[in-house]
Amino acid sequence: MPAILNYVLHLATAIALVLAFFVVYTRVTPYDEVLLIRQGNCAAAVSLGGTLLGFSVTIASALMHTSDYYEFCGWAALAMLIQVLVFVVATRLLRMSKDQIEHNNIGFGILLGSISLSIGLVNAGSIS
Repeated sequence: MPAILNYVLHLATAIALVLAFFVVYTRVTPYDEVLLIRQGNCAAAVSLGGTLLGFSVTIASALMHTSDYYEFCGWAALAMLIQVLVFVVATRLLRMSKDQIEHNNIGFGILLGSISLSIGLVNAGSIS
């Protein structure tokens, strides 16, 4: 496959994966991030932003460290699963994330976003 087509295929897939992750993640959370963000809720924005960055870092690592398209897709799917599972576990351990995010507790949003970014970085480093 010509290099430009390979680039376009990987780029389009990576963008589609980030969009798919956004949809899955926002459906798993017990609150409506998009609505909260539209209402000016910074905690929801920071939490969601950190989560998207964490997943995107993993996607970037998978793009750099895999030898073919199907291997990339496999690592990306695993990364998505890990990110969602970490959110579920973290919010269960913290027990009050829904109320904290809905009440715009920015510190809590930073904590959730940082957890997601941290796991994304570890996830990305593991794909080598």
